[in-house]
Amino acid sequence: MNKQKFIDKFMAAFVLLAMFKIIGIVAQLFHESFWSVVGTLIIFLIVAFIILMVIASLKDKEQNERNTRRKGAGGGNFYLENSLFDRIRSKYEELAEKYIAENDYKKAAKVYMNLLQDNYRGAKTLEDGGFYNEAAAVYLKKLKNKSDAANCYEKAKQYKKAIDLYKEMEQKEKVGDLYREINDLKNAHTYYQMVTDDYISNNQMVKASLIYRKKMENPEAAQKILLKGWEEDKDTFNCLNNYFANIFDIQKLQSEIQELYGTTPAHKKIIYLDAMKHEFKKDPKLESITRNIAYEIIAEKIGTRSEIVNELKYFNPDDDTILKDISRFKTSRNRMFNH
Repeated sequence: MNKQKFIDKFMAAFVLLAMFKIIGIVAQLFHESFWSVVGTLIIFLIVAFIILMVIASLKDKEQNERNTRRKGAGGGNFYLENSLFDRIRSKYEELAEKYIAENDYKKAAKVYMNLLQDNYRGAKTLEDGGFYNEAAAVYLKKLKNKSDAANCYEKAKQYKKAIDLYKEMEQKEKVGDLYREINDLKNAHTYYQMVTDDYISNNQMVKASLIYRKKMENPEAAQKILLKGWEEDKDTFNCLNNYFANIFDIQKLQSEIQELYGTTPAHKKIIYLDAMKHEFKKDPKLESITRNIAYEIIAEKIGTRSEIVNELKYFNPDDDTILKDISRFKTSRNRMFNH
């Protein structure tokens, strides 16, 4: 039996016994002498004192045992408290999931924020439920998360609030996108121009051209930027490749390929050759001009770069003899150097 329960029962029995004894003494007062009653009371008090001493001793022993168990267990109460906390948390999680299943996202969010102290899940729950303004407020005020808040304002079509936040985060392209969404093209182009200026200053000419072409709807400016990148050796191949890719009229493309090759300096001829590989496959009408340019470059560079002869196969994919010619060229080249 549990010691505490035993002690409690013993005390109850003791009190009951004492009550009966007192009643007996009172009854005896009317039949016995004074000294007889006093003697009886003294004996009773002595017995009671001894019993109380025994009880106190048992309590001290039990307390010492408890302290020993605590020291030996090394944090039993900690695990007990953690277990209780986990059970409570699990119940709150179940409650939140129940509200979500019932499409009561606001109540679920309150459980997450108020009971589970999880503001992020609360905001995400509000967002999932379509309460974008409320979610934005939580993201902004409690989590200091401007990015998610701006995204929620955008979903809520609160474009002015979203624009202000994106400006604070210096997301210029996003600001331009939202200005364009509300048909404020003047401000949209102002911010898009900032974006292109940043790209150009970082030599990212292709990205700058894409902003001009796709967002500012200015293909002429896009081509100028690509041509600038090619001429100034800034991401040279990609600028040239994209420049040609943006010309959809084949006759115009033929003219541009020939004209641009005429101004290409010697140190960029190999890059131009690589670009011709792409153009050769684009349209049968381009095969002749790109092949001729390739032959010119190969003939010009073969003296210093004999391996360039391998490029011939890209411009004669159906000619099996070209591979034999290349092989014979390599063999004769090797013999010449060996002697």
